[in-house]
Amino acid sequence: MRLKYQFALVQAIRNYFTQNGFIDVLTPPMVQNPGMETHIHPFEVFTKKNNKSSGQYLHTSPEFHMKELLSLEEEGFDKIFNISYCFRDEPSSPIHRSQFLMLEWYRKNERYEKIMEDCENLVRHCLQELENSGSPIKKSLQNFSPVKATVQELIKDECKFDILNFLDTSELKRKIEKDFKDVPLPSSDCAWDDYFFLLFLNKVEPKFESIPYLLLYEFPAPLAALSTLKQDEPRVCERFEIYMNGVELCNCFNELTDLEMQKKRFKQQEVDKKRLYGYELPKPEVLYSALEKGLPPSAGVALGVEMLLANLTGVANPFYN
Repeated sequence: MRLKYQFALVQAIRNYFTQNGFIDVLTPPMVQNPGMETHIHPFEVFTKKNNKSSGQYLHTSPEFHMKELLSLEEEGFDKIFNISYCFRDEPSSPIHRSQFLMLEWYRKNERYEKIMEDCENLVRHCLQELENSGSPIKKSLQNFSPVKATVQELIKDECKFDILNFLDTSELKRKIEKDFKDVPLPSSDCAWDDYFFLLFLNKVEPKFESIPYLLLYEFPAPLAALSTLKQDEPRVCERFEIYMNGVELCNCFNELTDLEMQKKRFKQQEVDKKRLYGYELPKPEVLYSALEKGLPPSAGVALGVEMLLANLTGVANPFYN
């Protein structure tokens, strides 16, 4: 029955988006640049006949090609979604595998608060459709009640200090060494985000397990990635993540559309990837082209479908590998 539950969920997702005026789009799974995140590793495609690189990769997300669609003003791609397999070279675990179903959607000329609404409405819609199809529903979600908090608020609550006053790498390291001696720190120096996540994963995230649905927003500015900075508080960026019972479900950005700023951030990620993992990726020309054309203000999110299935129904990965 596990496959049936997953297919019922995928159909429920498609129903939600088509009923709300989104276009179901396809993007190529084999691409010139698979994604620029420092700690996400792609599969490179080799040709069988001569065992040489094809110069392409399996995508880690359809993001760059979806943004290309958003930039085509004459085509009218204002609200789009995509459900497809993505590929990441990482060890398998109960909540991770190297190929997985990703749902990604974008709204042109909208802010990320609208995606927050989408996420909550999508979960409610899927719960109803799964229940109608006879799929099991977790008891903790029968009275669905979302919780919303900023990163600053949660760290203040759990760690008793304001993370936005520690955006300097050396100052955050000293703070952890002084006040959180149980947080393991590597002997070599790290980037700011590494220190942040060591603190966050050890002192804050374990508290999420008892919360069925937590929307965590306004991350510190060093974690901006592809998101904008908040206009009246540039120490934070406009992105959110949703956790269900302690498991990260999705990651949303109020999309950065400034080409030069995006190149600057990618350059730093390129340097970090080379330093940490010893390899480089081609420049993300598809994204750069979209930004050059004039990608309008947009917001988008990526959500793991199998993660959603497990958190709504308790059904683990139905494909085993």
